Amino acid sequence: MNDLLKQKLAILPDQPGCYLMKDRQGTVIYVGKAKVLKNRVRSYFTGSHNTKTERLVSEIVDFEYIITSSNKEAFLLELNLIKRYDPKYNIMLKDDKTYPYLKITNEKAPRLLIARKVRKDKSKYFGPYPNGYAAAETKKLLDRLYPLRKCDPMPNRVCLYYHIGQCLAPCVKDIPKGTYDEMIQEMTQFLKGGHDDVKIQLTDKMLAASEKLDFERAKEYRDQIAHIEKVVEHQKIMLNDFTDRDIFGYAVDKGWICVQVFFVRQGKLIEREVSLFPTYGQPEEEVLTFIARFYEAGHLLPKEVLVSSEIDTDLLQSAITIPVLKPQKGKKKELLDLAIKNAQNAIDEKFKLIERQEERTIGAIDQLGEALAIETPLRIEAFDNSHIFGADTVSAMVVFEDGKPNKKEYRKFKIQTAKAHDDYGAMKEVVRRRYTRVLKEHLPLPDLIVTDGGKGQMEIVREVLEDELGLDIPIVGLAKDQKHKTANLLYGMPPEIVPLKRNSEAFYLLQRIQDEVHRFAITFHRQLHQKNAITSVLDDIPGVGPKRKQQLLRHFGTIKKLRKRIASN
Repeated sequence: MNDLLKQKLAILPDQPGCYLMKDRQGTVIYVGKAKVLKNRVRSYFTGSHNTKTERLVSEIVDFEYIITSSNKEAFLLELNLIKRYDPKYNIMLKDDKTYPYLKITNEKAPRLLIARKVRKDKSKYFGPYPNGYAAAETKKLLDRLYPLRKCDPMPNRVCLYYHIGQCLAPCVKDIPKGTYDEMIQEMTQFLKGGHDDVKIQLTDKMLAASEKLDFERAKEYRDQIAHIEKVVEHQKIMLNDFTDRDIFGYAVDKGWICVQVFFVRQGKLIEREVSLFPTYGQPEEEVLTFIARFYEAGHLLPKEVLVSSEIDTDLLQSAITIPVLKPQKGKKKELLDLAIKNAQNAIDEKFKLIERQEERTIGAIDQLGEALAIETPLRIEAFDNSHIFGADTVSAMVVFEDGKPNKKEYRKFKIQTAKAHDDYGAMKEVVRRRYTRVLKEHLPLPDLIVTDGGKGQMEIVREVLEDELGLDIPIVGLAKDQKHKTANLLYGMPPEIVPLKRNSEAFYLLQRIQDEVHRFAITFHRQLHQKNAITSVLDDIPGVGPKRKQQLLRHFGTIKKLRKRIASN
């Protein structure tokens, strides 16, 4: 622990608030809340912790805190700070899948659509549905029953949907608002569980058509009734109050939390979602934050939420503004217990896989840092060049954070000044451009730079970083064997081979980095080469754009034939 941390820990207030943990780059890596800031923040630096918390603490070099007037205010502030800073140690919700909803648009001539995100656009949303097929089948059924507009944008003449009775043709007809209002009311009733009422209406219409000897129309009504039974009524009703609710059960083990969300719609359990993430504080508070962020991410709010007894319902209700209940008995308690049981089962099954993944990522960078005698390289940037006989030279950079690729940080470079066949010149140009920009824009510096080459490439990178830019960043080179596979790790000045076991996770990580930067460079080079390959003399003619060029080549076949035609004229 550094002196700055010791001084700040000594003067922490005994009031509620939020704290922001920072790493050596000054980046906020974790945001938390506390009823008593002094006790919570100090707890990270005293006593024993699980491996996940130890890693968080090892990266903390500074922290800030914000005092609030209450625990509730601290909780709401925590949510806003997480949204603002997106700290890597807070729950990211990156793996949450989006579920399909049915949406009735708020338009003069409304449409029925399948939507993956719930927006505040005054439309009506229904769901979620277990999968895209279930949503599509329900939409297909409603399209048969209610002729809402299908086209977007609206055409200037009637289309096929009008002729098959699935649209009222608002493109050419003035449809009264009351007509649409009545349809939307019936659709809403249907989607909220009123299937029996719709079946009764269709049955009456079917019998009336039969009495008029309109058997074709009667058959259509019969088929619609059968489709309702097939699509909607096969699910078992779990609760008889037809209330939409979400049920959150969780289990904790070895520093990890698994949350199971049961979606109950119109009394039916239609789907579940599993989320697994590490914990760095009190599990019940981590789950509290998870649930609040779950709805911030775009999930449709139900009528009520069920949680276990450890969760602070008042705090949660202040964030999501719907009733939050702790069932004690009956069907609701049975469903909550089932969610908890499923969470425990999921964490038991997946824990070995998680441990293996941790070894391949966090464990690998720990090993690499020890082998090089440097701090754990949390951010690694790697470079590679690509060209064909010196033509179309490009370079690429990939970024690995915490042992995993961060593709948002990947960068491509077209070589501007280096000559053909000059790999050293290309590397010097790219490294200079990259880290000049990093310094200018105050971007995070890497903890380690990897070059796809040996001593020469390493020396070029060192010259630019140290002599030109005044940066002191560890540099390693990856030498390949005759089969073009990663063979040796080079480090130091002069570079020497680092004794790294071939079957170690650190060595496998370096192989993945080298393969990834090579793949990224080759892909970029191919794209650029293909683009350059289709250029021709037509590109230099004023007034000939891409479309005209395509038309000329399609008509004449080749540039050579085009030249012959021009010469003959």
